[in-house]
Amino acid sequence: MAVRATVSRFPIDSDAQEACGIPWGLTVTPFAAKDENGQAPVYGSDGHLLPRCENCYAYFNTYCELDQWAWNCSLCGTLNGLSSEAIARYSRPQSCAEMMSSFVDLEFPLEGSEEEILHARPVYVAAVDLSSSEEFLELTKSALQAALEALAPESLFGLATFSHKLGLYDVQGPIPVVKNVFIPQDAEGTLPIELEDVMPLLQFLAPVDTCKDRITSALETLRPTTSWERTPPGTGQELDGVLMGGRGFGMAMEALCNYLGSEYGNTFALARVFAFLSGPPDHGPGQLDTRRYGEQYASKGEDADRALLPEQTPFYKDLAAVAVQAGVCVDIFAVTNEYTDLASLKFLSIESGGSLFLYSNTDDSTLPQDMYRMLSRPYAFNCVLRLRTSTEFKPGHSYGHFFPDPQYENVQHIICCDSYATYAYDFEFANNVGFSRHSSEQPMVQIAFQYTVVVPPEELPGSELLSSSRGKHSIKRRLRIRTLQYGAARNLNELYDGVDPEVVLSLLVHKVILASLEEGVREGRMLLHDWLVILTSQYNEAFNLIQYKNGSSSITGQLDVTFSQCPQLQPLPRLVFALLRNPLLRFHEEGVHPDYRIYVQCLFSALEPSSLHRAIYPVLTSYSTPDKQAYPRHSLSRAALITSGSPIFFLDAYTTLIVFYSSTADPSLPFPPPHDCLLRSTINKLKQERCITPKLIFIRGGQDDASVFENYLIEEQDVNGTGLTSVMGFVSFLEDITQSVLEYMK
Repeated sequence: MAVRATVSRFPIDSDAQEACGIPWGLTVTPFAAKDENGQAPVYGSDGHLLPRCENCYAYFNTYCELDQWAWNCSLCGTLNGLSSEAIARYSRPQSCAEMMSSFVDLEFPLEGSEEEILHARPVYVAAVDLSSSEEFLELTKSALQAALEALAPESLFGLATFSHKLGLYDVQGPIPVVKNVFIPQDAEGTLPIELEDVMPLLQFLAPVDTCKDRITSALETLRPTTSWERTPPGTGQELDGVLMGGRGFGMAMEALCNYLGSEYGNTFALARVFAFLSGPPDHGPGQLDTRRYGEQYASKGEDADRALLPEQTPFYKDLAAVAVQAGVCVDIFAVTNEYTDLASLKFLSIESGGSLFLYSNTDDSTLPQDMYRMLSRPYAFNCVLRLRTSTEFKPGHSYGHFFPDPQYENVQHIICCDSYATYAYDFEFANNVGFSRHSSEQPMVQIAFQYTVVVPPEELPGSELLSSSRGKHSIKRRLRIRTLQYGAARNLNELYDGVDPEVVLSLLVHKVILASLEEGVREGRMLLHDWLVILTSQYNEAFNLIQYKNGSSSITGQLDVTFSQCPQLQPLPRLVFALLRNPLLRFHEEGVHPDYRIYVQCLFSALEPSSLHRAIYPVLTSYSTPDKQAYPRHSLSRAALITSGSPIFFLDAYTTLIVFYSSTADPSLPFPPPHDCLLRSTINKLKQERCITPKLIFIRGGQDDASVFENYLIEEQDVNGTGLTSVMGFVSFLEDITQSVLEYMK
């Protein structure tokens, strides 16, 4: 569990918080195996016996004062009695994880019979769009072949297809058999028959270990539906040559969730559905009207950046709730360059605990690699995340892909959580008093994360491997707790010295995404610009860099917009400039596709701070040879390339990695870099650490088209998005901030 705060020392009171201009909050990556310093938790058992405060329900931790019979809560100060069992446990402190570390991971007893627990198996279902092209299906087949290699042998796998009909495959017999049920064209329609009556669920879900070859054979039979497919007689639709295209995605997903839900808690503890989509749903319930994306904005005078961000129907948000109840997590893989309205579809994935992937074409898609990577890494499910604080302050907004508990405040439910998924909170003071300046009571934060994992048989201790359960997965419920103590800054200098600019960026990204969704992209841009103006003016006042002449509004002194006296704040103007140039906040008329904007919103709002930093302001490194690094970091400008004099540049933009050989590079330097060099090993290491597969591009300056690389050199581009490069990009942005600060301070 990695936790990073925007400031290492918290503001002393609400006045100090207001005066500093820095967002106050933190990010948490709950299922990360280690903390932000590389330390693993101390593992233990009997999580249900951990004492809890009678007043605030915080868990006992190493910061609590403990005497023989009682303990003081480190969050609220309440004195709590200890049970006789706890007294006996804590008389042997080295035997209890919670006495050894403030970061613990404790096993929890499971409810339900041992038989049911041991029978739970991982379940995966692929739902493939047949209203598509041959190229799309070939890519999908490759992705599913990669998935089959990554899945544990004991997993159950089901193959379904959808178009104007929903197909279920039985691959457990000698040859694959598909049974179809027609999807009604009407948006209010229902399936004529229950899927359980079409094919019993346990006939549909095949064991991967014994049926892998037959699943592969079934995949080879997939063909796109022709748009003039004739309907079978007796269906009431026997018009020869009727257009029978259609993508009944909504009905197919709803039916699959209900189908799988019947075995939730019995056959499986979590089912994952992989939905492969080649375009917008346009048939039956959940169909979307894609005509809202077009030239009508010019005539209607509508703001496209505002109109295309909200969902047009609650269907997929409601369906996500159905999926959650059925124990189903949906991952959407959209391979399309046509408008698909991901603004409406995204809820089905992110609110059911899944991911949203977008690929603009089939040619250079990393879908098979992403599929393998996603299924190879560990994940937790049925998670509950709870953040508690000491009494002086409290959580304000929470951000991330979860759904809040309908009953309890500051409790978030996460259906499926991998080791990359990150969430954010901002804080506010609970009263006007703030933190004590002299007291030993420091600001405290406690994060509790309760989760379930499926443990393969080889990871179970020998005593748990009963002869009847050999070869079966086991479910484990665990409780991970991290308790942190922070300092309170006595003045603004101390507070600014403890700023973490990457976490500040994370909170800003969450806030501008929220503003964009509610008010439009223009509002998101204004919010970000105004924040930097206010921060700059407050910094200048705090360091007495400017003075007002005799009570008048005229200002003397040199305004500092680069935060020259505070190293921790210096990256912020560049990060804000880069964020304003990012597709997240660029205007529709600049050619930012609305689906791509939604994809970027979903990706960025789940990234941990260091990854998000690279995605917004890429890291540019130079090499003198493929085996020798020259400089670890350059600004994103042509001037930096020219002045460095290095022949090779490596740019890491998180989703894209570019190796660029300058036109003046020595022709004897090997291109592309050899596989056994330092540059290649750096690239391979970065690829391994990513939650998605970055696209790797090699460019030879003067011979290849270098525009994809040059587009990342944003510091010479106009922040207002005219698309014209000028020598004054970042410089003119700082001049604009200077003028805005002077206006603000008048």
